[in-house]
Amino acid sequence: MTEILRFPGLGIEIPLNRVAFSIGKINVYWYGILIALGVALAISYALKKARKSGIHPDRFIDVIMGGFVGGILGARIYYVVFEWSYYKDHLNEIYQIWNGGLGIYGGLIGAVVVGYFMCKWRKVKFLPMMDLAVMGFLIGQSIGRWGNFVNVEAFGCNTNLPWGMTSNKIMMYLVENADKLAQQGMQVVTNDPVHPTFLYESLWCLIGFILLHLYFKHRRFDGEVFLLYSAWYGFGRFFIEGLRTDSLVIGSVRVSQVLAAVFMFASIIIEIVVRYKIATEHDENYLKVYGTTEEAALALAALDEQLKSKPKKSKDVAAEQPAGEETVTEESEEEVNPAEKKAKEDETAEDAAVIAVVQAEQTEEVLGEDSPAQESED
Repeated sequence: MTEILRFPGLGIEIPLNRVAFSIGKINVYWYGILIALGVALAISYALKKARKSGIHPDRFIDVIMGGFVGGILGARIYYVVFEWSYYKDHLNEIYQIWNGGLGIYGGLIGAVVVGYFMCKWRKVKFLPMMDLAVMGFLIGQSIGRWGNFVNVEAFGCNTNLPWGMTSNKIMMYLVENADKLAQQGMQVVTNDPVHPTFLYESLWCLIGFILLHLYFKHRRFDGEVFLLYSAWYGFGRFFIEGLRTDSLVIGSVRVSQVLAAVFMFASIIIEIVVRYKIATEHDENYLKVYGTTEEAALALAALDEQLKSKPKKSKDVAAEQPAGEETVTEESEEEVNPAEKKAKEDETAEDAAVIAVVQAEQTEEVLGEDSPAQESED
């Protein structure tokens, strides 16, 4: 179904359809496409910085995939829990994330928790990994918010600014939730334009990404970029959340607004404390960034060597060998262990020695038979 999104102050009307295309009876939604695009760009960016952070790309992918699954589950669980009054009567809609309904802070918590255990399993340094991951978060959030635009959701209260927007869906939402919003201290006028808060957050994340990208190589300790992200995003989200009409609440308290403030202040305090410790230590190697250490270089080299030394699969070996040559399979190589190989080599040497002795005796016998004949001729 097409929704006409209008920007009266700009004289612009945009027809929007949540469905990008269909394959048979299966609809592919813009929301999912934009999230996938954000994830792809985030991974691509972080992969280019992985080695400089002391993280092997192979293991980085393992951790980030686990973190992504944890993030999606955490974001959905967070949203459903705070909207349980609706979902308890619509259980079949809990998994329908293409309709929207992902709580960003639930996603962050889920990604960090699962990412931590993935780092333990794959032996990846957690704090350098988090510095890389939050750069990806900013990319994903900046792009993913446009999924809210297509779904016509995550908008704010009324505004008379030129970029205020409205649509039939927005007006219906304001009518249905006017009393609920009034309890939160927010008075709305159905026909007036509203703040495009999805756009505010998208731009805020984009600016944050640019600033942290420029600062990344100047970070003083592992985890600093994560702290700066938490402070930057928390500061912007605190004010943006105050404008939104679809906030998840406990009573009249906006949950995400409280979390934004907590993360912001906690990050600033930790940053100040760690910086103070670094300054008072007077040691340039104190809390040195892992990616710049010899330990990281040796670990990367060892992993590269380990991956190179892995036996190739039989089909890969067969593909590399010229036609007509016998293919040695991985299984046959594994069957001969070093001890068996040594025993075979010793056995071969013993056989060669026996053959040499026999040949020597035969030679002596021949020489012994020829000597009388030679004497008679003399």
